[in-house]
Amino acid sequence: MNKTALDLQHRILALISRGVTRPTSDNEFNELACAIFSFQFKANTVYRAYCLQQKRTPETVRHWMEIPAVPTSAFKEFSIACFPVEEAVAVFHTSGTTREKAGKHYFKTLELYNAAIRPNFEAHLQPGNLTAMSLIPPDENSSLAHMIDVVAPHAQTFRPDVAEPLLLLGTAFGFLNLFDQGVRIKLPAGSRVMETGGFKGRSREIGKPELYQMFENCLGVPANNVVNEYGMTELSTQFYDETLRVGRQSDVKHAPPWSRVVIIDPNTGIEAHKGEQGLIRVFDLANLWSAMCIQTEDLGVAHEDGFEILGRAAGAEVRGCSLNAEELRI
Repeated sequence: MNKTALDLQHRILALISRGVTRPTSDNEFNELACAIFSFQFKANTVYRAYCLQQKRTPETVRHWMEIPAVPTSAFKEFSIACFPVEEAVAVFHTSGTTREKAGKHYFKTLELYNAAIRPNFEAHLQPGNLTAMSLIPPDENSSLAHMIDVVAPHAQTFRPDVAEPLLLLGTAFGFLNLFDQGVRIKLPAGSRVMETGGFKGRSREIGKPELYQMFENCLGVPANNVVNEYGMTELSTQFYDETLRVGRQSDVKHAPPWSRVVIIDPNTGIEAHKGEQGLIRVFDLANLWSAMCIQTEDLGVAHEDGFEILGRAAGAEVRGCSLNAEELRI
């Protein structure tokens, strides 16, 4: 690990160690983001070629909002890594639908990834001493399975015969399959649920209000004890509904201090106005060894107090944000 990368990793770890309640100023975030961009520009030939196409270099970029965003689709075509991928200690694969080509996220180390997981999870789900049970099977190629192993290393496979409050972890399609199988139980008072992942063609699709009503009807867990997690293989940071922190069901999420979330107008490639729909762009400082700025294909809207996810915009592309395999083949 070279000295620049080691210094950046230590700075990011120090920022994460402050927790989720102490915000970063724009100047503090900008200084570290631009330093990471400089490192990634130099260390990743694919990303450098992409940035040069956009005429963005460490010499011309002065603010983190100007850093070129890598579309999630690029992880299916290129090795988005700042080190030789044969040195990776872990490789997480995207899931998507059965027809999609899997993307791969290579990790030089899991130190940053693991550090970013726990404080955000605990701040939004406050598990305390709750018994953890999971519907998510172990899988060394799954970022979600790894996350569950970090926050709940002793999680049991879900079973209905529990006598104490429970922290139940699973995907939206996993829960829907459970409910469609006729599971009807009443979990002990105080039980909580983390649901994530959407449906991805693996089950019938329903809206969030209907799914959350099923949590109450089928498990006895009210909507104000259910938290949605938003994460993706291409990121190192997750985002959670504020429900348990505000004491009522909420669809609003906040970015932890080591990240920023911006809603982008796909027609202009610039930030959308608050209240207007656009595509979610994430600046994730913990993504030191791949790409810090990720352009998703998910629709969202910015509010005064955070952002809300509206769903998938399959095939959507932000103007000027495309990694063409033929043009950038190294």
